[in-house]
Amino acid sequence: MIKRKKTKQIFVGNVPIGGNADIAVQSMCNTPTWDVEKTVNQIKELEAAGCEIIRVAVPDKKSADALKEIKQNISIPLIADIHFDYRLALAAIENGVDALRINPGNIGKEDFIRQVVEAARKKHIPIRIGVNSGSLEKEFSHLGKVDAMVASALKNVSILEKYDFDMIKISLKASDVLTTIEAYEKISEKTDYPLHVGITEAGTLKSGLIKSSIGIGALLLKGIGDTIRVSLTAPPKEEVFAAYELLKSLQLRHRGVNLISCPTCGRTKINLIELAHKVEEIVASVDKPLTIAVMGCPVNGPGEAKGADLGIAGGIGEGYIFKKGEIIKKVPEQQLLEEFKKELSSMI
Repeated sequence: MIKRKKTKQIFVGNVPIGGNADIAVQSMCNTPTWDVEKTVNQIKELEAAGCEIIRVAVPDKKSADALKEIKQNISIPLIADIHFDYRLALAAIENGVDALRINPGNIGKEDFIRQVVEAARKKHIPIRIGVNSGSLEKEFSHLGKVDAMVASALKNVSILEKYDFDMIKISLKASDVLTTIEAYEKISEKTDYPLHVGITEAGTLKSGLIKSSIGIGALLLKGIGDTIRVSLTAPPKEEVFAAYELLKSLQLRHRGVNLISCPTCGRTKINLIELAHKVEEIVASVDKPLTIAVMGCPVNGPGEAKGADLGIAGGIGEGYIFKKGEIIKKVPEQQLLEEFKKELSSMI
């Protein structure tokens, strides 16, 4: 069992972050925020996949003005991502967002920062200080990358605390996995504010999954992290799926199916790769925490996967449906999926 670092608890909308709360799963829309219909539709798709908090970019007034209508048509908390222009942060607050992601050092004059912080405090809206390794303040250029990231975060925390604001969440992201891990390790020793964990610009579905799994996984194993986003150059739904697979593998969350499948070998006489992908599609919408197995042969399949609640084992032109290691049906290969669906539907 992983022992998590105890952090201060805040709320993003109705979702608790930190303390003893579950690690929350986030994603970010890739639609133009001003296109309310597209943005709302994507958010609903992400919510159905298990996304608990959604962030949208607010690069201009048109996007800020759309936030009110977006918020009225979704169920999960909405975060506005703000860069540089404090007026957009104020507009986002006025339009009902549940949280802000800003870098106070980029907002400009101290009076601008004060206005944003006071408006956020008045409406109990938390602020995430988002530090990225590629956009650090020049005053920290004499430091190494990790120390500069930590110094930047702590400086920005002090700016918010100066105005009696402590509804704070912190992230320190880099595209380099080792830099990210070290930065989070250091900041976790210096503050008890909740941490949003991720590898920024991790890459495409293949490379990004590997980098994110190593980086986020290493931190979660150390008990560091209160909310996560798996950043991928891919449809946002893939980020949500990856996040839950990561959390399930560490037994930190138990939402949805745990799919296990064998890598195939010379004993396999069935198109197992295609079968496994089809089963994955079938169980994608199941939120009950079942273990489902897709195995290549009837000799080792039910035995190696005897802990599975439900499974398929391939044969020669046929297959077997099994539960907890016991074969319950032998059916022709072309009927395997239909029989699997019937058994699955009786369990959910």
